[in-house]
Parts: sequence; C-alpha cells; structure tokens
Amino acid sequence: MSTPQYKQLTQSVSTQLAQLRKTQPGVMKGFADIGKAAMAGGALDPKTKELIALAIGVASRCDGCIGFHTQALARLGASTEEVHEALGVAIYMGGGPVAMYAANAVAAFNEASLPAQA
Repeated sequence: MSTPQYKQLTQSVSTQLAQLRKTQPGVMKGFADIGKAAMAGGALDPKTKELIALAIGVASRCDGCIGFHTQALARLGASTEEVHEALGVAIYMGGGPVAMYAANAVAAFNEASLPAQA
C-alpha cells in the first residue's frame, strides 16, 4: 500500500468538488453549512472536533477526509501525541484495516506539519 501525497490529493479533491459546487450548488452549500455548524466552537473546541473528524475519517477509510482533517489539525496546532491518541481510538473501534489507514493519517499529519516550502 503506497501512501498518498495528501496535499496533492486534497488539491485534486477540491478541484473536483468545485465542479460539484457549480452543478449541485444547493447540495454543496448544505454540506458546507453542516460542516460550519458542526465545527463551530461550543462545549467542544474546534481542535477536539477535528480530532474526532480525523478518527471517523480513518475508521471510514477515507483518504480525502484524512488529508483535509490532518491539514486542519496542523493549522490548529494539534500535537503529534493528540493525533496519535485519536488514531488509537479509531484503531480500537475499527481493528486492523483501520490501523492501516491510521498509518496513512500519521504520514498525512507529518506532511501537513512541515513548514510551507517557498
């Protein structure tokens, strides 16, 4: 299993989603609105919500989800320990196949945490 380049993957997914925003504006706006509402601060802070989203993305075996949520976690200042702990919960809930995607999430978070190249 090769590890995707997550920044490149999320750029590609974003390009494809842009097409859907043109052809399915109501659906895509609704999806964006759900995301904004779900990730807004409340009893749980945005970083905790992103950790949950990453764990669900890993458990769902969604490479795009892994890419987007690890990038958000890097922007929010999540530590490697926080990410790994969330991945541990995902592995607990999903077993061996999820462990393989958790390894991809480690790579994606490491990639997202690298300083931006000029």
